[in-house]
Amino acid sequence: MDPIVLSRVQFATTTIYHFFFVPLTLGLAWFIVILETIYVWSGNETYKRLAMFWGRLFLINFAVGVVTGIVLEFQFGMNWSGYARFVGDIFGAPLAIEALLAFFLESTFLGLWIFSWERISKGLHALTIWLVAIGSTLSALWILIANGFMQHPVGYVLQNGRAVMVDFGALVFNPKAWLMFEHTLAAGLTTGAFFVLGISAYHLSRRKDVDLFKPSFNIAAILGTLAVVLVILVGHDQADWELQNQPMKAASEEALYQTENPASFSVLTIFDWSGKREIWSLRIPDLTSLLYFYKLSGEVPGINNLQQAYQAQYGPGDYIPLVVVTYWGFRLMVGAGFAMLALGVYALYQVVRHRVGPQVRFLGLYCFAIGLPYLANTSGWLLTEMGRQPFIVYGLLKTDAAVSPNLTAGMVLFSLIGFALVYAALMGTDIYLLSKFARAGASAGESESVSVESAGTNP
Repeated sequence: MDPIVLSRVQFATTTIYHFFFVPLTLGLAWFIVILETIYVWSGNETYKRLAMFWGRLFLINFAVGVVTGIVLEFQFGMNWSGYARFVGDIFGAPLAIEALLAFFLESTFLGLWIFSWERISKGLHALTIWLVAIGSTLSALWILIANGFMQHPVGYVLQNGRAVMVDFGALVFNPKAWLMFEHTLAAGLTTGAFFVLGISAYHLSRRKDVDLFKPSFNIAAILGTLAVVLVILVGHDQADWELQNQPMKAASEEALYQTENPASFSVLTIFDWSGKREIWSLRIPDLTSLLYFYKLSGEVPGINNLQQAYQAQYGPGDYIPLVVVTYWGFRLMVGAGFAMLALGVYALYQVVRHRVGPQVRFLGLYCFAIGLPYLANTSGWLLTEMGRQPFIVYGLLKTDAAVSPNLTAGMVLFSLIGFALVYAALMGTDIYLLSKFARAGASAGESESVSVESAGTNP
C-alpha cells in the first residue's frame, strides 16, 4: 500500500493496455498502404477489397487505442508531478509536436480515407492512407524521442533543480531514441503481419474466400519475415548500447552477479525473491562475451560490482532493478521473437513454393501466433522501463523523487482499480469486435457497406 509502488503499478497497467493497440495500428497501416498501392498500380479489385477489409479492423483498433492513450499524459500531473516539474521543459516539446502534428495528420486523413472511397481518384485516395501511415509513424517517433531522454538524457542543463533544454537537435537525434524507434517500428510491422497471417490462415483453413486471403497471406509472410529479422538485428544493437550506457540492465538480463571476462550466458538461473542472490544456474561459458564483442573474450560487469560503483557515483541506495522482470522479460521477448522467425520462414517457404492454400500444414498455428508479437511487445516494454530503475530519468532523477506529494495509498488504489476495470472493458470490446469482423470475412463487411450506402441514398 505504498503510494509510490501503486503509482508505478497504475502507470504500468495503463501503458501496457495502451501498448496492446499501438503496434497493431503502426503495422496494419503500412500493410493497408501496400495493398492499396498495388490496387492503384494494377487495377486488381482484389487488393481494393483487401484494403477495405483490413481497414475496418484497423479502425476498430485505432479508436480504442486513442481512448486508452489519453489517460497516460494526465498521469504526469496526477501521480508524477515531481517528474513533470523536473523534465517539463524538455518532455513537453516532443509530446506537443506529436499531438499537434503527427496525431492530427493521422486522424484527419484517416477520416478522408474512410469517407472518400469512389469520391476521389484512386491515386489521391491512396495518398490519404499513405499520410495516415506516415502520421502514425511520426507519432511513435516523437513519443520515443521523449522516452529516449528518460533512458539517455542529452541536450540539457540543470537549473534550480530542473532539467532545461539547451539543444533541441541533441534531443531529436538522441541515439537511444532512434534505436527504440527502429525497434518499435519493426515490432509494429511484425505485429501487423502476424495479425494478418493469423486471420488469413483462419479463412484459408476453412476454404473461405481463398482467392482473397491467399495474396493477403503471401504479402504478410514476406513483410513479417523481414520485420522479424529487423527486430532481431536492431534488438542486438540495443543490447550493445545497453552494455555501454545502462550496464546494470544488461547484467540483470543475464542474472550475472559477478563481473566475468569472458562472460557466460545463462540458460537458467534461479535466484531468491529479492533477485539479489543467485541460488543455482546453468550457464554456457563465454557466450555472452561472444554475443557482445564477437569474440570469446570481453568483460561484462556484474550486478554486485555495479551496485558498488553506482553507490560511489550516485550515493547510497539500491540500484538493482527487479531481476525477475528483466531476466524473464528478456527471455520471453527473445523466445517469442525467434518463434515468429521460424513461423515467418515457414510461411515464406510456402509462398516461394506457390503452395499457399487450405492444403498447407500447420495453418492453425498462425491463428495462435497472433499472440506472439503481443507477448514480445509487452515483455520488451517492461524490460526497457524496469531495467533502468531506480531512475525515472537515468542518472538524474530517481522514481521515488518523481511522485506527486500528498498522494495517499487509498487515492491511488481507487484510481488504479478504476483504470484497470475501464481498460479491461475497452480491451474486451476491442477483442470482441476484431474477432467478430475478422471471422465474418470480407464478403460480410462488403454486404453491410452496400446496405448502408443504399439506405443513405434513399429519400
